Amino acid sequence: MQRDYAKETRERVAFIQSQLAQAGAAGIVFGNSGGKDSALVGILCKMACENTVGVLLPCQSSRNFGEDMQDGRAVAAQFGIETLTVDLTAVKASMLTALAPAGEITAASTGNIAPRLRMTALYAIAQSRNCLVAGTGNRSERYMGYFTKWGDGACDFNPIADLTVTEVYAFLAYLHAPENIRTKAPSAGLFEGQTDEKEMGVTYAAIDQFLFEGTGETAAVEKITRAHARTEHKRRLPVTYGDA
Repeated sequence: MQRDYAKETRERVAFIQSQLAQAGAAGIVFGNSGGKDSALVGILCKMACENTVGVLLPCQSSRNFGEDMQDGRAVAAQFGIETLTVDLTAVKASMLTALAPAGEITAASTGNIAPRLRMTALYAIAQSRNCLVAGTGNRSERYMGYFTKWGDGACDFNPIADLTVTEVYAFLAYLHAPENIRTKAPSAGLFEGQTDEKEMGVTYAAIDQFLFEGTGETAAVEKITRAHARTEHKRRLPVTYGDA
């Protein structure tokens, strides 16, 4: 079903404003990755609150310092979003050095360090400015569990969590976001050559078909359902004694 994006814009802006009012917050901080989701969140947040800051958080990957940074700045310039840059490359290197006594740190664990460092940086800035941290995860990624627990999955509110990747792109087209953000391969930029679809082993088109219709090619559906079941813990608050 095609969404009415004019109506969606009004309602999501109102939602963001209600979150700020309830928290008594003075503004919003979000991670400006130069990707589709952060672009949409940044645009909506700026519409809702003048005091919106997008933080560029490059960490080691050359794409972080190249295409993604350029695209993040392009969105910020077009929509008048204040921008800060916090380079976390040296921080990640120091973290890995500090972890040496723990023995081998796997590639997957190393990849998750950057999102967790970004979360720490965003909350340090937000708390210092009496702001809320806006989340940037979409429905497709959330269903797959394709986010870092206590990393990019951590936020105070998320205005796009119900939107699939297909809908995020349509929304960005409606808002006339920079074309490159709407056409480049989605990537978290965690390591060289990384793309979301390659890492998940399934396309966003297949994920969205499954979410919209409950169907798809057998191999894709099996990957999607396995990923969803395996990552259920990411979508829940920690289990505590007495609640299990």
